[in-house]
Amino acid sequence: MPRRIGARVLVVDRLTYRWSLSHRHRVEHDGGPPHYHGCVERLAVRRAGAPGRLEVLFEAGPGRLVPDGLLHSGGVIHGEDYLNLHQPRVVRALLDEALARGWRPTDPAHVRQDGWVLCTAVAARLRAAPAAEIGRSAEPPATDSTDEGSHPSGRAS
Repeated sequence: MPRRIGARVLVVDRLTYRWSLSHRHRVEHDGGPPHYHGCVERLAVRRAGAPGRLEVLFEAGPGRLVPDGLLHSGGVIHGEDYLNLHQPRVVRALLDEALARGWRPTDPAHVRQDGWVLCTAVAARLRAAPAAEIGRSAEPPATDSTDEGSHPSGRAS
């Protein structure tokens, strides 16, 4: 059984957010191997000290892929758009998009947001901004021996 690590920390403009990722589905047993239906990836975000909670839900459906045994945990795909919900920069981009669309962490409401509605805009945010500009988390940055501005494969970025 995987170890549960609890909420992760993301710091945005000196404000601390806590976030976690989970998966749920229905299991049907018909005498053979189990069948999994209704897979949903759920990203929960809260600002420390604020009452509001944001749940971003990615439900499986036609053309909407979520982890189902073939796709890795946290991966969601819609058309050409791919997000890895374990990456702090992706969570930051989702948070920024939700805030831009009106989510207020100080509002005591529990807001559920269809993640697919945000997916294309978030993927565009990620393509437009260098990784260093999105997803500053409380975790120390990874060190990289490649030169600034170069691709790890040696190609110019």
